[in-house]
Amino acid sequence: MSRYISSKWKKTLALLKDNQLRAIIPTTVRFNEQNLNTMLKKYAMLYVKPENGSFGKGVIRVEKHQKHFQYQSKEKIYKFNTYNLMYDALKKMIGKRSYLIQTGIELLKHQKHAFDLRVMVQLNPKHQWETTGIIGRVAAPKKIVTNYHSGGTPKPLEPLLSPYLSKDDLRKKTVELNRIGVRTGQAMQRNFAGVCELGVDIGLDGARRPWIFEVNTSPDRYIFKKHPNKAIFRKIMSYAKSYEARTKKKKK
Repeated sequence: MSRYISSKWKKTLALLKDNQLRAIIPTTVRFNEQNLNTMLKKYAMLYVKPENGSFGKGVIRVEKHQKHFQYQSKEKIYKFNTYNLMYDALKKMIGKRSYLIQTGIELLKHQKHAFDLRVMVQLNPKHQWETTGIIGRVAAPKKIVTNYHSGGTPKPLEPLLSPYLSKDDLRKKTVELNRIGVRTGQAMQRNFAGVCELGVDIGLDGARRPWIFEVNTSPDRYIFKKHPNKAIFRKIMSYAKSYEARTKKKKK
C-alpha cells in the first residue's frame, strides 16, 4: 500500500522543490491573522483549508469585496463589515486546528458549476510513474468544493473542456496533464519513500492554465468506476494490486 502523508503543508513543500511544478502551485501559507490579512490585500479570493483532512471537509472560501468581507463554509455565507470581525469569527470556527491559506483560482465552469480534475498517478509494474486516469469533478449547486464525497459529479474530460478548447488543443492539454501527473509522482517519491499512488487535484483557470491544488496519497480509486472508458478503472486496479503484492512480498 502507498504511504499516507496527511499534512498538506509537507506535501506542498515537497512539490515546491521542483522548479516546473512550483510555477503551477497557488501561493500557500500557514493560517494566521497576519498571513490572512496580507493575502487578502493581494488576492480578492482565498481558500482556507485544514492542513490535515480529506473529502473537502472544513474548506472555507474567503472573499474581499468593496464594502464587506465574507466567508463561505459548506453552503452558508457569512458577511462582515470589517476584516477584524470576519477574522474573529473565522478563528472561532477554526479553533486550534492547523489550517492553510491558498490563493483562490476562478475555475472553468460546466453548466454554471465550477469543476476541477482528478489526475490519478501510479507506479506501474516497471516501477515508473504513469498517469493512469483523468476525470472531472463538477461542484454541486452552492458548494465550494468539487469532491465526490461532498456531492461533486464525476464527468469525463472531453465534455468539460470541449466548450473551451479545440480538439487539437484538448489533446495537447491532456498530454500536459499527463506530464504534470508524472512529474508530481517523481517529486513526491523524492521526498516520501514508499509512495505508490497519488490523486492530483488540478484546476484550470480562465486562461486554461493548470494549477495543482492538492495531492492525495491515498486517493479514491473508485471514482474512476464512473468513467465511461472501463479500461481506465481496470488498469488503475491492476496497478494497485501489483504494488500491493510487492509490498506484501517485502514484508515476508
